[in-house]
Amino acid sequence: MKMNKISRREAIGGLGAGIAALTVSPAIAADQLASPAAAEGLIDPKTKYPAPPFKDQKQPWPGLASKMDPVPDHGEKTYKGSGRLNGRKALITGGDSGMGRAAAIAYAREGADVAINYLPAEEPDAREVVALIRAAGRKAVAIPGDIRTEEFCKKLVDQAVRELGGLDILVNNAARQQTHPSILDIPAEQFDWTMKTNIYAPFWITKAALPHLKPGAAIIATTSVQATDPSADLFDYAQTKAANTAFVRSLAKQLGPKGIRVNGVAPGPIWTPLQVSGGATPEKLKQFGGDTPLARPGQPAELASIYVQLAANDASYANGQIYGAAGGGGQP
Repeated sequence: MKMNKISRREAIGGLGAGIAALTVSPAIAADQLASPAAAEGLIDPKTKYPAPPFKDQKQPWPGLASKMDPVPDHGEKTYKGSGRLNGRKALITGGDSGMGRAAAIAYAREGADVAINYLPAEEPDAREVVALIRAAGRKAVAIPGDIRTEEFCKKLVDQAVRELGGLDILVNNAARQQTHPSILDIPAEQFDWTMKTNIYAPFWITKAALPHLKPGAAIIATTSVQATDPSADLFDYAQTKAANTAFVRSLAKQLGPKGIRVNGVAPGPIWTPLQVSGGATPEKLKQFGGDTPLARPGQPAELASIYVQLAANDASYANGQIYGAAGGGGQP
C-alpha cells in the first residue's frame, strides 16, 4: 500500500501555521463577538442626561410627558431589542409615560405584544406609545380607564387577555403621588385615591390575572426608594410603596412554587409626569435629583433593561427581589 510522505520542513511549516492560527483566532473571535455597546465606548453617567436646575413648570394631574421640559427619554430612539421576549404577552398599567412607557417600548422591541392601561386624560401620550409598539412590529392594545374600582380592573385584565391571546407578563406600575407638607393637609378623599390606585388596584389586577398565568410567567411591581427612605412630604405615597415592596416579597413566596416569579423595581428620583403634576414642590422640582451622587434625576429609559431582565427567562432565579435604580442615593 502506498503511503503519503511529508518532509520534515513541510511538517514543521504546517505545525507553525497551526500555532499561528491558534494565536490569531481568539483575537478574531473577540473582535467578532464585541457588542455594539462596547463599540460605543464609555459614557459618563453624570453627564448622560439633563441635570438641574430645571425650568419652573406645572401641569394638572396626571400630567403629560410630551409637555415636560425637557421631555423624558423612554428609550424611543435608543432602546434596541435582541428577541429576549419573543412571543410574550404583557399588560402594563401606567404604560403611557414614565417607567411604564419605557417598559412597553422595550418589551415590544424584545418581541412581546403589549397592552397598556392609562387614564383617559393621558390619551395623547398613550397614542405615541401605541405607535411605537406597532412600529416594532408587535401588537398594541390600548385600554384607557381608572383602576380605582375592582370592576374596571377585572375588565382590564379580561380585555388584555382576549386581545393579546393570553398573558404572561404583568407590570403593576401605575401610581398616584402628591406632595403635602403635613398629614393635616391630606384630605381623606386624597388619601383614599392614593391607596386605591397604588395598593388596591395591584391587588385586584393581580387577582384577576393569576388564573391566566402559567409557569414561567412574571409579575413586576414598580415600588420606590420611598418604601425604605420616605420623604416627609410624601407621607401617604411612601406608605403605599412600602406596601408594594411587601406585596412583592410575600407573593413571591406564594407563587414561586407555581413557577411564577414576582419582583419589583425601586426607582429613585426619575423625571416623569408624576413630578410636574403635584408629586414634587416647585422648589424641589427645580433641583430634582441634584442631591444624588450622579447629581441629576434618572430617565425612564435607564430602567427599561431592568424590567426586561425581570421578565426574561434568563432571570429565572430572581424571585422576591427589589431592584433599585436611584443614582447612588437610595435603597435598596
